This record gives sequence, structure tokens and C-alpha cells, in this order.
Amino acid sequence: MNRNKTQHNYDVVIIGSGLGGLVSGLLLARAGKRVVILEKNNQFGGNLQTFSRNKKILDTGVHYLGGLASGQNLHRYFTYLDILKYLHFEPLEAQGFDRIYFHVTRKMYAHAQGYEAFIEHLAKEFPQDREAIIRYIDTVKAYCAAFPMYQLDFDNSYQSEFLEASVQEVMDEITDNKLLQAVLLGNNFLYALDYEKTPFYVHALTVNSYIESAWRCIKGGSQITKALMKQLKKHGATVIKYQEVIQMQVCGNKVTHCETKNAFFYADLFISNINLKTTINLLPDTHQNKPLYRRIQALQVGPSVFSVHFIVKEHSIPYFNYNIYHYRSVEDVKHYDNPTHDTFPKQLVITTNASHKNQMYADTITAMTYMSFDEVKKWEHTHNTVKMPSERGEDYHQWKNNLVEKIIEQMEIHFPHFRQCIVDSYTSSPLTYRDYIGGEKGNMYGFEKYAHQPHLTQIAPKSKLDNLFFTGQNVRLHGILGVTISAFHLVKEVLGKDLFVKVIRPKNNL
Repeated sequence: MNRNKTQHNYDVVIIGSGLGGLVSGLLLARAGKRVVILEKNNQFGGNLQTFSRNKKILDTGVHYLGGLASGQNLHRYFTYLDILKYLHFEPLEAQGFDRIYFHVTRKMYAHAQGYEAFIEHLAKEFPQDREAIIRYIDTVKAYCAAFPMYQLDFDNSYQSEFLEASVQEVMDEITDNKLLQAVLLGNNFLYALDYEKTPFYVHALTVNSYIESAWRCIKGGSQITKALMKQLKKHGATVIKYQEVIQMQVCGNKVTHCETKNAFFYADLFISNINLKTTINLLPDTHQNKPLYRRIQALQVGPSVFSVHFIVKEHSIPYFNYNIYHYRSVEDVKHYDNPTHDTFPKQLVITTNASHKNQMYADTITAMTYMSFDEVKKWEHTHNTVKMPSERGEDYHQWKNNLVEKIIEQMEIHFPHFRQCIVDSYTSSPLTYRDYIGGEKGNMYGFEKYAHQPHLTQIAPKSKLDNLFFTGQNVRLHGILGVTISAFHLVKEVLGKDLFVKVIRPKNNL
């Protein structure tokens, strides 16, 4: 043992401070466990991180949330965590929180909040397809009902037959109207759609909460991290930054401790909230050949994102209380491939941040588009973080600038003379997301999920080691709601149902 390193003892060590780590850490701390959360970077929160440019707050990954109205699922989960009192949101536009635009049709199609409003609004655009729209909503609700923890039912297990069908199979049963299909699937940037391969349950569980109610964070999604940090501190948990775990030691079938550059952390329980492949690589070589770990190493991750954060002139662009999903063609909805040639970008998500209530003009506008890590492979050897800044080279900056110009051309479709409104712009590539968030190849959506092969990517929270558990976007579902549910599921596995229920409902009767 390196005697220059300090030694620490806890009941629970959590590796990574993304949402899954913070939620599971809080619940275990409330159960009386001595918890430490280790973060390798400067900021806590993973995809909840924000950053500031030109005195404006910009979001890394959380641009809006669903299910936050009283009694809805995310509202109830946040109530269990006792963090709602610290959070500030505003509802997106009721008659069109998401607007799907196809340049080939020069038309915008709105998703309204609430099941009935959703149906009625789209039925005006597709009067011959009212029954199909109703079938779509009924199907989404049926899929959500098949996953009890989605509705905070901690007693029952999910119905596995709902894992099999692809988006294509279900949508083709609902309607043969290709334009309507594209409109219904138009906000697929929330989960990265591959029409033939993506299971329909991924679509249903992701979009349902937004249809119920959609909300924008005021002053950014990092307020969720700050709220969780307050509760963690209240319950005695420790959270330490600049502590990158470099290996875990195993004795028998248990992890004994993990090691960082300057410390050893011993515990009875270890939870990994970082990339699962990275987690496996931290284990001794003798444990990396087990079937589960070989299966995880073979899994493919979803795409990353290229984002441009525009700072705009005061009073130049009215604040818009919705999100624009922009596509060149109807077919571009079905796949996330987006090579950086003449048709780039094939799709864009355009959103703005809320800096205060009753905002009249936009301060910032963010445009995001899918991107494969292959597009930045030339620079993959470079790394750049706040703690260890470095340059990727002039050719990298020129490459990004060329893409920004192409994105501005598409932005001007929605905001005429947009170029003249720009004060400054800042980009994030898959390399940025890799270095700051820690996802493999900068991915934003966890492992690819395949219809008809659900066993490949249904990763259980319990590993094959007795005291090592997994949480985060690689387990079950990604996103705020998906990761929160997965963290609750993990803690239920650790504590057992009876203690788990006592921990999450100390004051609430939900």
C-alpha cells in the first residue's frame, strides 16, 4: 500500500456525481449510511451541469423536463427527495411545447400538453387521422402502465413482453401516414431514434411525461444538483471533487476499496455512476472476463451531440416558450445519422434558457444536432477540462466554425437575420461531452437498445460482485426521469423493500 495516500472508511462509496449517484447517495444517507460521492471533475451533476459565458447561464444537457405538475411522476419522485422547494421552473406553452418543423413542407406541427389537448391539436392538422392519434396516445399510456416504477409502484415488476416491439412495428400498426408518424416521433432527440431498432417502450416512457406537462428550468438545470447537494449535506453525506477513481481492489467476491491518485476509500458497498465499461476496467483483470462484463464491453453506445450556444443581442429575438425540432425532410426523423457533409445538419433542436420569470426576450439560444464520435476521431487523443486545460489545434477550431456557419443558415429559417443578432457563440462537440460528462465517445443516451434483443441492454443494478452496484444512464433508461427511477430501483435492491419504503416516505403520504 502507498503510505503517502490517505485512507478513508465509509459504509457506501459512490463513483461519479451524476444524477444517479446523487439520488442513490441521498436515499442511502437518509437510511443512516455513511456515504461519500467521488467526482473526478470540478463540477458535480454530470449532464445537469451548467456553465457561464458573457454572464449568461448555459445548460449542458437539461433543456426541459416533463411530469412536474402536482401528482405526476417526476413531481412525486422529487417530492420523495425533498428538493422541490429549492427548484424554479416555468411551464412551456400549453398549446405547443414542442414544435416539429420540416423544411420540405415549410410547416410547423405542435405537440400540446395533456392527452386530450395533444389529440385535439394534431387532429386539426390531420382530420382524417383522429383515430390514429387516439391509438397512439392509448398505446403510449399502455406501455407506461406496463412499467410500475414509472408510476411509483414499488411492489410490482415490469411486463417483459413490452420490451420487444420496435418503434417501426408499433407505429406502422397505428398509422400508415408517414407525415403523421414523423410528427409523432419528431422530438426523438430526447432518446436518439433508430426507427427499425429502437424499442417502442423507450419512446413511450420518454415522451409521456412531457405530454403530461413540460417545464423549463429557470437559471439552468444545475439547480437540481444544488438542491440534491443541500439534502446530501443535511443527511451527513460527503461529496468530493477531483477524485478520479483509478482502480478497485477485490477480495473473494467483494470490492474492498477503491483508489484515487491521493487516497484509498474502503466501504461495505460500492456504487458506480460512471460509464459501465470504465467501471469494469477498474476491476482486477481476473474479474473482467466474466460473462456479464464481456457482454457490457460489447455493447454499443448511442450518438453524441454537437451544440452551439448563441449569446444574442438584447431585445433582438422574442423569448419563445417552446422547443423547435427542425428537420430538412420527413425521413430525417427516423435515424440519428448526421454526417458533416453538404446536408449537415439534417436535424436541429432549438431552445432557449429562461433567466427569469415573464421573460420578454431571449438572452441565449442553443442549437443541438446529433454527431457521431467518428467525426472527431482525428482529435480523440486531446483532452480539455477546467483542471487540465489544453488546446486541440487550429484545424479543430476551423472545423467547428464551418459547422457553426451551416447551423446559422438553418437558424435563419426561424429567425430572419439571425446572424446579425449574434453577440458570441460557444460550441460543444463529442469531445467536450466526453471530457466533462465522462460518457463513452461523448454519448448522451447510454447504450443502444435493440427491439427483440432486450436482454442485451437491460442491465440490472446489481453486478456479479456481492457489493458492487450500477446506476446512471447505462442502466435501464437515460434522462432525468429514467435515471431517477433507476436510482430508486437500485436503493430498493440494496435496502430491501420494507426499509426502502420507510426511507422514501418519512414525511410523505403519496
